[in-house]
Amino acid sequence: MISLRLHLDTVQNFLGLARSVPAALVIDTQTSPGPLVRPWRSLAQGGEAPAYQFTPVLPKLQALQPEYIRLDHIYDFYEPMTRTDAGTLQYDWSKLDALLNQITVAGAKPFLSLSYLPPTLANGDITGIPQSWSAWQALVQATIEHVSGTSGLNLTDVYYEVWNEPDLFGRWKTYGDKDYLTLYLYAARGAAAAKNVQPFRFGGPATSALYDNWLSRFFNHAAQNQLRLDFYSWHQYSAKPAEFFDDLVKFYKFLQAYPQYFSTVEPIISEWGLTSENHPFYDTEVAAAHTVATMSLVTPAIKHAFVFEIQDGKDPAGQEFWGRWGLLTHQDFGSREKPRYQALRLLNRLGPERLDVSGFGTYVKALAAKDAAGAIQLLVTNYDPDGKNTETVPIQFTHLTPGAYHLTTEFLGRLPSNTLLATTGATLSHSLPLAPNATALLTLSPQ
Repeated sequence: MISLRLHLDTVQNFLGLARSVPAALVIDTQTSPGPLVRPWRSLAQGGEAPAYQFTPVLPKLQALQPEYIRLDHIYDFYEPMTRTDAGTLQYDWSKLDALLNQITVAGAKPFLSLSYLPPTLANGDITGIPQSWSAWQALVQATIEHVSGTSGLNLTDVYYEVWNEPDLFGRWKTYGDKDYLTLYLYAARGAAAAKNVQPFRFGGPATSALYDNWLSRFFNHAAQNQLRLDFYSWHQYSAKPAEFFDDLVKFYKFLQAYPQYFSTVEPIISEWGLTSENHPFYDTEVAAAHTVATMSLVTPAIKHAFVFEIQDGKDPAGQEFWGRWGLLTHQDFGSREKPRYQALRLLNRLGPERLDVSGFGTYVKALAAKDAAGAIQLLVTNYDPDGKNTETVPIQFTHLTPGAYHLTTEFLGRLPSNTLLATTGATLSHSLPLAPNATALLTLSPQ
């Protein structure tokens, strides 16, 4: 926790600078604050189509090495709860199980947004109040017992998130007749009643942003009713990477008022991206640079930040590139990899040991690591949505053993180049020209 606080304070002090500053990166090759946390290995797929399947893109999904894949619409799309002619509620998990199996084959675990209502439980509105609170509670209990239960799928460490953007989908509040806190209360009771289950995580509310009033009322409600709360989730879409970091600072500061939760409640950004609307940047290197810049700021302050989304839906106009959020184009166009997909591949190549890197600029951000063979890695990006900032970035690798080194530089979407460098001291200096929104992985190893 001390290391995390130092990271937060250091980055916050930098972000507080009012003027534009160029980068001057310094990588301490010997000081590691710990293992590299990889929040980008959390991916989300939205409700693009009720019959969506991961099977056609499994190899490309596996290549991203996902740890968790988030699904919403699990109740309305896959209808696990139905009603017999006699009016009795019954369960059929076959449609959902098919998708959960594909997530497992991809090497990931499910993160399930418990949304929206199955039609049989809705009053004509799948985002509305359930016909029966007891039936909603029973549905959540049955979901957890099926997915995490020892007599069900027997999956460990599944996340269950109550609803998806309740402030938008259903216009839920934290008071009044349509109170999300009541929705959460009965869901939490269902989770508490689940029997013979593997360890799992439970929380919410997955609001469309980190709202102060939702924070205070939600935590007070959970504390007063002694409800299970393992994580607090929200969504963030912003062209400014600093705003993702600011959210985490706000969350950790808020949590100090709740000592019973401070060391146990995990912050999760369960959807994130450059903008919540369709935008041409999602098909270009701008989104790739935004991804790397954002991850450079929030790592290691958060463990899971779910990149939204895995694959484009189908454009009504029939275009391949239509500014949709996907890492991959629609399967009708071959599920082609966009630059943001390639950025995640570069992030995944960083080694297991995080290294200190300082000297961020207004536009240039970076992550540094040491791979299993001891090579020093630096992933650097020049994120500028206006496309104007060009920099030649000075880079210093410190605390090296004097000698000759190979430096491999690989720009996103281009073949790597090799340079031979040498130093007679403990510091090696290099300069890297960066065009607007260029992203590059540098690997330094002894000759």
